Amino acid sequence: MIVEQIMKTPVVTLQPTNTIAEAIQLVRQLRIRHIPIVDAENHVIGIVTDRDLRDASPSIFRLHEHLEDLQKPLSTIMKTDVIVGHPLDFVEEVAALFYEHKISCLPIVQDGKLVGIVTETDLLYTLIQLTGAHQPSSQIEVKVPNESGMLSKAAAIIAKRHTNISSVLLYPDEDENYQILVFRVQTMNPIGIINDLKNAGYTVLWPNLPGVSS
Repeated sequence: MIVEQIMKTPVVTLQPTNTIAEAIQLVRQLRIRHIPIVDAENHVIGIVTDRDLRDASPSIFRLHEHLEDLQKPLSTIMKTDVIVGHPLDFVEEVAALFYEHKISCLPIVQDGKLVGIVTETDLLYTLIQLTGAHQPSSQIEVKVPNESGMLSKAAAIIAKRHTNISSVLLYPDEDENYQILVFRVQTMNPIGIINDLKNAGYTVLWPNLPGVSS
């Protein structure tokens, strides 16, 4: 999946000459948390978050003091070292950027101009979609040798039950000779599949149900 499929468009933006007060009003009105700051050619030159706006606002204990600060331009508080992405970037690569740089949004730029935005909420929702967690289903974790062909062999056992697989994830085991396959299957009663996997010699880590043969 690429960024173009999950990014939000059109993007709400402001210019560096807009005031802090205008940004606060926009954030409250539209219930957004990030505002890219662009120039007249729609080039991203900064970004302002709801946290930046809170930090720039008067304390709730002194709401009527320093109100002139709210009339300052966004150029005085915006972050200018903006990390951007491209519509054809892979979603997992973008997720790595979020983690590595500890950011909460990513403006998406094409030919130098802003075309979309991705937030951490968008990434979480995409993860839910990719794993099928938003549909009635069951998760089965299977420990298998770290050898080629193990995924297809385990999937074939599930297929014999005529059960669709919504998603498959893989992560390494503590023992480098093994890996963990995480199947999400479209059934609320996976006991038959679990028994079939165990009878075929697989170690089922989850669910470890009482009364199911080991």
